[in-house]
Amino acid sequence: MVNKHFKNWNEIKTNDSWALFKIMGEFVYGFENMSKIGPCVSLFGSARLKPGSRYYELATNVAHKVVDQGYGIISGGGPGIMEAANKGAFEGDGTSVGLNIDLPFEQNDNPYIDRDKNLYFDYFFVRKVMFVKYAQGFIVMPGGFGTLDELFEALTLIQTRKINKFPIILVGREFWQGLIDWVKKMVCDEFQNIDPEDLDLIQLVDNEDEVVQILDDFYKEFELSPNF
Repeated sequence: MVNKHFKNWNEIKTNDSWALFKIMGEFVYGFENMSKIGPCVSLFGSARLKPGSRYYELATNVAHKVVDQGYGIISGGGPGIMEAANKGAFEGDGTSVGLNIDLPFEQNDNPYIDRDKNLYFDYFFVRKVMFVKYAQGFIVMPGGFGTLDELFEALTLIQTRKINKFPIILVGREFWQGLIDWVKKMVCDEFQNIDPEDLDLIQLVDNEDEVVQILDDFYKEFELSPNF
């Protein structure tokens, strides 16, 4: 028997139908604003890391070095690594984009985002499309579930050829090596749920010079272009 507290099914379907207009409007808002930004790299990581911490400072240096090479930076717009990414872009006089979303305890926009590139989203899935579609690479710093979600979504899209391949760079061997070892041993070798060449989609580094070298090497061979 259906629970008596369950909402009227027709009411749910009607609400879902009207939500389509809001979702469509958010996509239009994102596409119109993001199409103007030029070549950019998305930089992800924990919202909880503070200024002065090792990876906050490293993310700032990475972003600064990347904008020196002519790329802009896209972040999630909030504190922690996101702030560090925008700070590095700002200090390097590069394009600094923030894709904000309302989150409990964590999200507020940081002061280093270009005023005309400080965007706000209600839907995670719309926001994630913007991260991927308008990025020429992913730089992934240590983070939590959100960081892992963005990392594995990009890997899945490239693996299934739904988007063009681009560099996916994990920064911080001490943080990422255990995950990579587990994926190789269990997911690839033992259970054979991915092919060995899928592991080649990920590159592991420790500093900003390695990040820039990977981007430069990749785009000597491939043209810069939006995804999808």
